[in-house]
Order: sequence, then structure tokens, then C-alpha cells
Amino acid sequence: MAKTQLLEVPIQGMDCAECALHVQQAIADLPGVESVHVLLSSEKAIVRVDPTRVDWSAIRKAVESAGYSIPDSALPSAAPAGAFTRRVRMLLALVFSGVLIIVVAGEWLGLFEKLNELVPLPIGAAFVIVGGFPVFRNVVRAALKRRITAHALMTTGAMAALAVGDWVAAAIVVVFMRVGDAIERFTAEGARRAVKELIAMAPQTARVERNGAEVEVPVTEVQVGEIVVVRPGERIPVDGEVIAGHATVDQSAITGESMPVEVARGSHVFAATIVKLGSLRVKTLRVGADTTFGRVIKMVEEAEAHRADVQRLADRFSAYYMPVVAGIAALTFLISRNPLAAAAVLVVACSCSFALATPVAMLASIGASAKRGVLIKGGKYLEALARADVVLVDKTGTLTLGRPQITDVVPLNDMSPSEILALAASAERYSEHPLAEAVREAARAQHLPLADPQDFEVIPGMGIRARVNGHLVTIGNRRLVPAPESLPLARQLEEQGKTLLWVALNGELAAILAAADTLRPEVPAALAELRALGIQRVELLTGDNERVAAALAGKLGVPYRANLLPEDKIQVVKDYQAKGHVVVMIGDGVNDAPALAQADVGIAMGVAGTDIAMEAAHIALMREDWRLIPEVLRIARRTMGVVRMNLAFTAIYNLVGLTLAALGILPLTLAAAAQSLPDLGILANSARLLRQGHGSA
Repeated sequence: MAKTQLLEVPIQGMDCAECALHVQQAIADLPGVESVHVLLSSEKAIVRVDPTRVDWSAIRKAVESAGYSIPDSALPSAAPAGAFTRRVRMLLALVFSGVLIIVVAGEWLGLFEKLNELVPLPIGAAFVIVGGFPVFRNVVRAALKRRITAHALMTTGAMAALAVGDWVAAAIVVVFMRVGDAIERFTAEGARRAVKELIAMAPQTARVERNGAEVEVPVTEVQVGEIVVVRPGERIPVDGEVIAGHATVDQSAITGESMPVEVARGSHVFAATIVKLGSLRVKTLRVGADTTFGRVIKMVEEAEAHRADVQRLADRFSAYYMPVVAGIAALTFLISRNPLAAAAVLVVACSCSFALATPVAMLASIGASAKRGVLIKGGKYLEALARADVVLVDKTGTLTLGRPQITDVVPLNDMSPSEILALAASAERYSEHPLAEAVREAARAQHLPLADPQDFEVIPGMGIRARVNGHLVTIGNRRLVPAPESLPLARQLEEQGKTLLWVALNGELAAILAAADTLRPEVPAALAELRALGIQRVELLTGDNERVAAALAGKLGVPYRANLLPEDKIQVVKDYQAKGHVVVMIGDGVNDAPALAQADVGIAMGVAGTDIAMEAAHIALMREDWRLIPEVLRIARRTMGVVRMNLAFTAIYNLVGLTLAALGILPLTLAAAAQSLPDLGILANSARLLRQGHGSA
């Protein structure tokens, strides 16, 4: 079996979902193409091919045959917000001016009719054919491949106008076809703007230490393990560990947090973040697409693959819309015998606006949210979040800071607390759980030597087991380490809200480790906001025991379920879903990854630099801040509100336009002008999402 290859193919000229579908079909028809997915937002196709059967030139020809092109690679740029807004206003002014001129000069004053009489039809027809040749050519190419494009209807309308001798009307149709193309490109570009702003933030060069000297090289040439030097005001080009220096770093590109952080030797830093004060020497751990920032860009680009149900509905409607319009045009001609009225029906129809209504809003919202440290993996999750009514919350690392401290070491045999702690920390040496880090930190504070564990094993939801210096050390909860319920000291510790780790040596109970964590200070206010936003139920899910769970849940005024294994959390999610609820699961993305995946929307907290969490969640919060939870709910509701407005506006606009054209009230020239306006209306409405703020839902 031949080895397949994954290619990223940049595509130029796509303006709507229909364009993306044409490109996808053209590439998929090539022999040797196993799969293809076209991403409108990032203007590229992800193609899996057999390289022995298809090459780059064949893909280029297929794309060109569909009417699009593969550009030379270039760094994308994005206009500042103010410049973009000015461009929208200017384009709106130009289009409305054109419509006004047509109404006043052409229709009311009869200038078009006089021009039609003065210029012979063959000359006028030549103008029409030359001016519309690029569009006509693409329509014919698509027709030969048995595909109907949005311009097919307008082309038919223009040809109908020529057939009855009205070349001026045909020419105006062609002019507004070209104007419409420009508006659709501009609209699609507006949706991509936030994504391009993200991409433009990626550093392109790095200063690397090689052979005793500092050399500036393209960031793609930096190797893992190399030392990168970053000076004040520069972007860090890689993910890595600081080995020398001290600096203040603006991490807003990753976390969306405007307050800079202090980093020094041993700190981890991320690509695309900016050194404000100080300088650093960084050992490279990840480069390019493998960095946290690279993964953010990739996930935002590919978010389009997870389409909302409302978008699929709009796409299906768009596919049936053109045949319906053609039928209305035919009925108009049969009833009125007015070919120009039938042509006006064909021309006024705005099929692209239906296809653009949802993705333009979704892409704008997802791109703008990513700049704020909120990574949304697709429109389907925004749509689900807007309907959510149940929120389930993990405890450790989510409601709490996730940095528990060992407060008590209680031996239950003849060993000293230091001996117990050294054995426990050695056994926990390679565990990623926050409680394991607390055990290691307690041992480091006492400068205890640690041994390398053998046969290390993680028992999900229970604890760990390892062999240390010949002892079988087991650390976990009562489900893993059988312990008597009647120990007065254990009960006292649990009543204080502490989490207990039971330690067994060679199968015999040896000690109790008690840990205390701290509630995140912003959690109570965030939960109050969720309730104000209409969330019916917020529930705490934890693997901790009843007493610890009750102590925390009591502070927050929420119900709880304790002693849960990962599969128990999944079952809780399923039970709510079976009752018709839309469930949001909030966790840290590590030990609760299965529940995050099962939920309608899984939200992981503080995932910057954490691969597991970024993959597990549907929405990833790049910083540990509970204020983002109600904010992302407002973003979802606001986005769906804009989508509904876009669809309603498009439907009403098309219904009115088709009705007026079919009744002969809307002239062909005005119908051509009118079809350009819905895309601008959608863009103007969706552009509000590029300025996501803290407004109400």
C-alpha cells in the first residue's frame, strides 16, 4: 500500500461556501486523492493524496479548471480595525451611489433607453461579452462539469436581455456581476480578517546562537534544542524554557490577558509573546506549527470543519434555491410574456448571501475570540453553548487553583513523616496530577532525596502505584487504598475541607497525607453571572470524598456529587443529555478529558502549553480565569443572534426582490444593482463580532 501525503494547498478567489464546494469537487475528482477538505476561512485545501498518482501540478490544474487559482505563498496581512471599517463605509457609499445613478439617470430620465437606441446592438453586445467574459467563461466551465453557479442565473438574465435587444440592461447586469464579485471577496476577506491578524502575529525570524555567534535565521530553520536570544521589544519566536535572563513578557497573543508576566530561569515561554523589559536566552522546545500559538492558528483555521446545524441548513437551502428561482422566472415569463421581468427574477436572486450568512458571522466571532484567549473549535459549539442549560464543573484545577499544598503528614506505622514523604514523592515523581505535584513540592521544601520509581502505574480516578527502593508504594483515595472509616483524625481533616491521600507500603496502610487547595477568587461572581444568564443548574463533580466536596459546594451554593471516577462523570453527562438538556462540562482537560468530549460543549481552563487539554476541549480558555466562562456564553448568544439576523435579512430581502421582479415592478437594471447589497448588509452586521467585548447577551 502506497504511503499517503498530507498537503496544504492555498486557494485564491473563494468567496462563499459554494465556491469552496466547487474547489472540493474538482480536487476530489483527481485519481489518487483520498480526501479533501476546503477551508474558506483560511483560503486553503487540506488534501490527502497518493504522491505516486497525483502531484502538485495536477492539483493546480484542477483548481484552475474550477475557476480559482493557487497563489504564490505570501505572508498574510490584515488592515487595522479603523481602516477596515472605513473600507466598509466606502464600499457601501460606492454601491449606493451606483444604484442612485441608475435610478435617477437611467430609469427616471430614460437615458438607458436612449443609449440603447443610439448604439447598434452588435456593438453593445460586444461590450457585454468582453466585459463579462471572465464570468461567462467560469459559468460555461461549471456547466460542462454539470455544476450550476450563482452567476449562472445572472448570465442567463444578461443573455435574455441581449436576446430582446436591450444591450444596456445586459451591460448593467455584467457591471453589477463584477461589483458583486468584488463585494463577495471583500465580505469573505472581512470574515477572515481576525484569523489573518492572528497569523500576522507569528514571528518570521529568530536570533539563534550558532558557533559562538548570534545569527538571524528564518524561524522555520530553528531546531529543537537550539538557544534563541530575545531582546526587549521582540516577539519570542519559539516555545521554550528560559535558561538565562529575566524579563517582563506580554502573553496576550496566547492568553488574551493584557497584564504582562515576569519570567526568569526555568520559566516556560511561548511563541508570538513579546518581551517588554529585559532580555532572555531560551532553549527551544517547539517550533512553528508545533508551538502553542501555531496550534491555536491551526485550530482556528480548521474550526470551519465543525459547522453549526444552522449553517448546514443554510447550505442545503442555498443548493435548492437556484432551481426554485429558475422555476419562478419561467412562471413569470409564461404568465406575463415579459422576458425582461423573467430576467430580473434571475438577476435579483442572491444565492451567495444565504451561504455567507452563517460562516461570515461564525468566522468573525471565532477569530476575534482567539485574540482574547478563547479558542472555539467550531460553529457547532457556539450554537450548542447558546442553548446550554446545565453546567457541570470539575473541582481540582478548575474551581480551585489546582496548586494544593500538603498540610499534614500522619504516619500510621513506625516510620517518620520525612521517610513517608520521601517515599510518596518518589512514587509520585512522574505523575501529572496537581496532588502529586503538591507531594513533590513538600519533599523539595524539606530537601528530601528522591528515588527513581519502578513499574509506575496510574489508576484513573483512584491514584498511583509504583515500586520504590524495593517497597510497593500505593497512594490514592479509599477506593484504591482500603482504610477504616472510623479514624477520628481522618474525619477531622476531612471536616476541615482537606483532601486525603492514603499511603500503603507493601499492601499495609502506612500514612495519611492531607492536602488543602484554594478556591479561585473570581468563581463566586462568575457563577452568579451564569445564573443571571439563565443557566438552570450548576453542579460540582469531583473524585474527592463527601466531606471535602460538601465543604466546597457549601461555599458556592451548588449541588455536588463526590467519589466519582472518570466514567462516573461521563455517565452524569449522559444522564442529563438523555433528559434533553444541553450540557457544558468545565474542567482542566487532563483527568476529565472523557467527560469534556462527551458533553455538548467541553470547556478546558488554562490550557496554554497543554496538548491534552487543547485536544480534549471544544472550547479552550488559554488562561485560568473564570470570568471567561460567562463571557464565552455571551459571545455564543451574541453570535447566534447575528446569524439569525443575517438569515432573516437575507430571506426578507430575497423574498421582496423576487416578488417585485416577478410582478414587473423591479426593472432589470435595478435588479442587477440590488443583488449586490445583501452581502454588504451581512458583512456590516457580522463586523460587530470582530469587536467582542463585555456587553450583555
